[in-house]
Amino acid sequence: MKIAILSDTHNNCYGIEDALDRLTVMNIQHIIHCGDMTRGETAELFKNFCIHHVWGNGDLDTLSIQFAIQECKAGSSTGEVFTDIIDGKHIAALHGHNTSLLNTLAQKGCYDYIFHGHTHRIRDDIYGKTRIINPGAIGGAFRSARSFCVLDLVSGDLTNYPIG
Repeated sequence: MKIAILSDTHNNCYGIEDALDRLTVMNIQHIIHCGDMTRGETAELFKNFCIHHVWGNGDLDTLSIQFAIQECKAGSSTGEVFTDIIDGKHIAALHGHNTSLLNTLAQKGCYDYIFHGHTHRIRDDIYGKTRIINPGAIGGAFRSARSFCVLDLVSGDLTNYPIG
């Protein structure tokens, strides 16, 4: 199974639509969003996908985001930390602004993958047996390149896609 990992969309609707259009063509229906959607209107763009969203420090309109996520495909969720087993892989996701929480999850050694955002920088590192991935950012004020990524959970292949 392939999953998309997005983060720090910060209301960049054009960037989100670009990513979602590409995911539709790739027939990828599962998205893990590592926080900072910011508004409910942004969350509504994901209605045709199963999305697992974690709260970021920029997600100020939490109630409208929560309502919008509830309208997405079955299985969608939102919370501080997302943990699940997908295709036999133990996965955790969080925003990453709480670095001690990120470090604690990594030190547990029980996850195959940990996804996070916040820094707006692409990351693909190994800590023990855990692969830590940051897809970069689709929006925000930082001047870093815009991006998202797709992970093949069977092969472990990670592909980064630039936005705009």
